[in-house]
Amino acid sequence: MSHVRRPQVPQQPPRYDQANPNFTQAQGTGYDSGYNTGQVYGAPQGGGHGTVPPQYAPSTGAGGPGRPAPDWRKRIKVGSIVLVVGVLAWGIGTYAWASSQMRNEVDLSKVIERPAEGDCTTYLIVGSDSREGMSAEEKKKLHTGSAEGKRTDSMMILAACSSGNTMVSLPRDSWVTIPNFVGSESGKSFPARGGSKLNAAYAMDGPELLVRTVEFNTGLRIDHYAEIGFAGFANIVDALGGVELNIDKGFKDKKSGADFQAGTQTLNGEQALAFVRTRYAFAQSDLQRTKNQQKFLSALANQAATPGTILNPFALYPTLGAGLDTLIVDKDMSLYDLGKMFFAMKGISGGDGKSMNIPISGSAPQGSLKWDMPKVKQLVQQIQNDEKVTVEADR
Repeated sequence: MSHVRRPQVPQQPPRYDQANPNFTQAQGTGYDSGYNTGQVYGAPQGGGHGTVPPQYAPSTGAGGPGRPAPDWRKRIKVGSIVLVVGVLAWGIGTYAWASSQMRNEVDLSKVIERPAEGDCTTYLIVGSDSREGMSAEEKKKLHTGSAEGKRTDSMMILAACSSGNTMVSLPRDSWVTIPNFVGSESGKSFPARGGSKLNAAYAMDGPELLVRTVEFNTGLRIDHYAEIGFAGFANIVDALGGVELNIDKGFKDKKSGADFQAGTQTLNGEQALAFVRTRYAFAQSDLQRTKNQQKFLSALANQAATPGTILNPFALYPTLGAGLDTLIVDKDMSLYDLGKMFFAMKGISGGDGKSMNIPISGSAPQGSLKWDMPKVKQLVQQIQNDEKVTVEADR
């Protein structure tokens, strides 16, 4: 009898049961590769079309293949923080450097018998004829001469008040009393000396006696002292790129080197020094010179105390470097105080306050000038009480 051979069913490999993550032998079914349904690795349970792993998915955002879109809000925030930190670091570094350049040499604690403090902050600003650090060529160029030592070439009181700022020039030929004092270096006591020119006080015992003399004759307490010599003054002007000034009437002076036409012009350091030092070209030599000094200092402050200078390191550093190492101030004066002084001067040039000579009543011995003391007392009282200054100088 012949045997009937049954067709053999091929052995199927185990199929993957989606309901069971383990490989099992499904009964009565064949091997399902998954390709017939479009399933691929990582397909969702329950069949259907498979999904592509994220790392191979096509990009749909701005972050590139497989990357999330950048968070611009976060980036802007971080960038802003970095910028602010950088600006603060630059500001602190600049302040520290500039403060180290200041010469805090004048000790106002040595000034005796001082008036009571007032409501305004007062500065005694002095321009000296110091030639410190100047070469022979620079002395010739700036027409400074070669005299030894130093004297006061200009003096003015700046009162920074909430009622308005006031700048009062003190002619160096003012006829005053030099009071008794204690030598700033020697510690010796010296008697009063009546009937002297104001600039003699500085020549006798420097800034401390000058402050003592101004306080004694005015009754106004001086809070801060600032002094700059010829070279520092000219260097600051040049570092600013010159200072624009409107000169009302042209004048010449061989001694100072002045040669100006009327009109608006930009003065360099040499020209600026000649402008503030000229006295022989005017009939009222000392009084007109003090007016010129006030006018120029206000213009200088107006140009220096601007965002274009303060916030620009290419302008700020040369300006500070040109003047701070020749600027002599009192021991308690900070860079912040110096900044307030400049902004107070700037306010005057902008019309917030007034500039004037100290009231003069006539002439005195040796070609000096006598103060109008009733007006001086009224002026000082208004400054002490932070009142608007109404006193007018006749000259």
